[in-house]
Amino acid sequence: MADFITLKLNSDFRRVYARGKSVASNALVIYYLKNRTGKARVGITTSRKIGNAVERNRSRRIIKEGLRRVMPRIKTGYDYVLVARSKTKHLKSTDISSVLLSLLSNEGLILPVEE
Repeated sequence: MADFITLKLNSDFRRVYARGKSVASNALVIYYLKNRTGKARVGITTSRKIGNAVERNRSRRIIKEGLRRVMPRIKTGYDYVLVARSKTKHLKSTDISSVLLSLLSNEGLILPVEE
């Protein structure tokens, strides 16, 4: 499984937002930026527009589980910020993992499947 570190610092999030590229769907927005660590660093954020604390936490849990399924195929050496949208709380983790795969593969950030 690919190694990844959790983004926690506000400055890291701001750097990815300011300098990174983004790709979006109706359920998720992904910001990404190349880093120098050689590992994938991931941050998940949900705004208060999503709903109350229960709904925001559910959205984060769904994204984390979807990410866990896709993580072995994601390219390392990038910082990723995953932003939940209002539709996220109504989806399942399998739906989020397919959204992650499609968005990241369109950007060339998915490793080829090993046979």
